[in-house]
Amino acid sequence: MLSRRSLLRSGFAALAAVPWAKPLDATSRPASRSRRGAATQDGEIVLGVSAAFSGPSRGLGTELYRGAMAYFSYVNDNGGVNGRRIVVKAYDDGYQPDACVANTIRLMQDDGVFLLFGYVGTPTVTRVLPLLKRFREQQVYLFFPFTGAEPQREPPYGEFAFNLRASYRQETAGLVDNFVRIGRRRVGVFYQIDAYGRSGWAGVREALARHGETIVGEATYARGTPFTANMRRQVEILKATSPDAVICIGAYAACAAFARDAVDQGLHVPVANLSFVGSENLQRVLRERRADPDSYTRFLVNSQVVPAYDDATFPAIHEYHRLMFQYDPQLPEDLERLTGDTPYQPLARGFVSLEGFLNARLMTEILRRLGRRLDKSRLEQAVFTVRNFPMGIDQTVSFGPNRRQGMQRVYYTVADGNHFEMLHDWEARFGMS
Repeated sequence: MLSRRSLLRSGFAALAAVPWAKPLDATSRPASRSRRGAATQDGEIVLGVSAAFSGPSRGLGTELYRGAMAYFSYVNDNGGVNGRRIVVKAYDDGYQPDACVANTIRLMQDDGVFLLFGYVGTPTVTRVLPLLKRFREQQVYLFFPFTGAEPQREPPYGEFAFNLRASYRQETAGLVDNFVRIGRRRVGVFYQIDAYGRSGWAGVREALARHGETIVGEATYARGTPFTANMRRQVEILKATSPDAVICIGAYAACAAFARDAVDQGLHVPVANLSFVGSENLQRVLRERRADPDSYTRFLVNSQVVPAYDDATFPAIHEYHRLMFQYDPQLPEDLERLTGDTPYQPLARGFVSLEGFLNARLMTEILRRLGRRLDKSRLEQAVFTVRNFPMGIDQTVSFGPNRRQGMQRVYYTVADGNHFEMLHDWEARFGMS
């Protein structure tokens, strides 16, 4: 167990009192800690979550959680995993690193969770990874964070995390390759000025370098910027470089504000976003109360790490539709205190909740492979037994000592009215005329 003295020595203890780290407990019963530090109580497996359930990025944490809970609820209603219920202990971090660190300390020390699951964001995850390394004897792994950044995929922290989604390097490389292929070689970047934004920026730079190109212009914004913010200056900076396309690395509120002001200022070029943006929430805020909403979304092209959520020809997506409708998962009542007078309106379906659903589906399979004896020391090896596992979509999943990312494919989507559809013909949609 972590001791308060150890936390003080490590410099993390002061963060445990961060005022905005509010709990969102998916169970009313406290978890107890076994001698191995696993959070179990009378047949439960407790997973710890720190994510954005408040602030401008709250849609990301909320939808990822809802998708996961749709599957976990189904599992629990059908006997659980080897006779144990899956319980999610969730805390809000508002997409703020200090709060995420404080939450993680609580989850590891006070709640004694079996593992960490479904964290949201690069700036938060990158601050937690050194904590996992510092207390590696606790054998607490982070599973399937909602980020494609590199720190949890490479030394010195890669051994403490398992990823399901493709990386930002893969997403940015795909976007750049497709833009260059259709003649759009002058690429600008709009990015969140933190670890997430810099990770995506580096991916764009590397991909362009392979084509003998460089970033033609760049503009930034601060994490937590709302949709109401003015992005005219950022648009002016990029417009002055005459870009053929702009790749955005950010969250939906700020990226929507940039796309809005780009249209208003006549920057009519493709505006690409990575999967983290949350496509449906991006589109929703852009289209609300607009006389001509299509004019603000017709230039969008978003990369995704899961297939179309409305393609029910895939078995897992058909199941996702059924269970999201059957359970309609909601956040615990604590959310009311976090959102105040502006409650978040959940989406019926979307790319983020589908990703959460697939995360939970694979997490359940890994826990099943542990058998009836829960032991953290066997968890890593259980993951490594996953080879060519059918996810019920158009790709299988494999893990191994040198392969800690399960899926590799990137998809591309464009706005079509009130939803996103798959992009198959880049030349027809965005070719240079």
